[in-house]
Amino acid sequence: MEISGVNTAPQQAPDIPDWPPLVIAVAPNGATRGKADHPALPITPAEIAETAAACVDAGAAMLHLHVRDRDGRHTLDADAYNDAIQAVRGAVGERVVIQATSEAVGMYRPAEQMAMVRAVRPEAVSMAIRELVPDAEHEREAGAFFEWLLNERIAPQYILYTDDEVRRFADLRRRGVIPGDAPFVLYVLGRYTQGQISAPADLLPFLGAAGSEAVHWGFFAFGPREGACAMMVTALGGHARVGFENNRWLNNGELAPDNAALVRKVADGAELINRPLADADTARALLVEPVRKTMREAMA
Repeated sequence: MEISGVNTAPQQAPDIPDWPPLVIAVAPNGATRGKADHPALPITPAEIAETAAACVDAGAAMLHLHVRDRDGRHTLDADAYNDAIQAVRGAVGERVVIQATSEAVGMYRPAEQMAMVRAVRPEAVSMAIRELVPDAEHEREAGAFFEWLLNERIAPQYILYTDDEVRRFADLRRRGVIPGDAPFVLYVLGRYTQGQISAPADLLPFLGAAGSEAVHWGFFAFGPREGACAMMVTALGGHARVGFENNRWLNNGELAPDNAALVRKVADGAELINRPLADADTARALLVEPVRKTMREAMA
């Protein structure tokens, strides 16, 4: 239909981005921070469960889970993990993917990290390549463990701290140490140093090193630019991990009231560019599917 030469038919913009649903993970506590860092930082299973429920309501699909011992210290104790997992399931059921961490924090050796995962059998686990495969001598044992994860349907996430580690990961994958068609990697934008503040440009070396490597990928960052980093990653098709483990600040520099506020900011950014959010079931399906596009194709 035209009125005075003006086409009034419904218009559709060309070339709508075909993004995968955005998986927002929340890392609500980490290994070292406590109530002195933020009174809303969850420590106990009950506090973690309450935080998980609020973050799911805000848009999170995954919980990156750290647990503490009775003195509030980082632990890989299987019973502590099972208590926290039971509490979270009691609060939100299956509405969140629970990802255990195998982080060493200078306390655990690779064999102890893998033993925790075998004992707990979480539905997902994050692992630093530099910790579980520190050198060639550890490749055989780590490779067998990674294969076991896939056979047990435990979703692995591989943490990479530098662009050199991205290239090493690609080599391990080519040689069969990293199995499967759908690896999920997490890029760390910055370092665990006092006063570290990440910036969106910190992502570029990772993407350059990844090149045409086909992987699911996400990030986490340090400090108040976490939200800006999340916007960049969201627009490039990656996934986001936010939370008090690495950042307690809103984009405007104010202290976030809780973890859910950080999740909500990422969800708002996704809505701004019309990228759909993944719920837990979507995340479970997405992250075990082979990557359909290489990194270069996705960014073209």
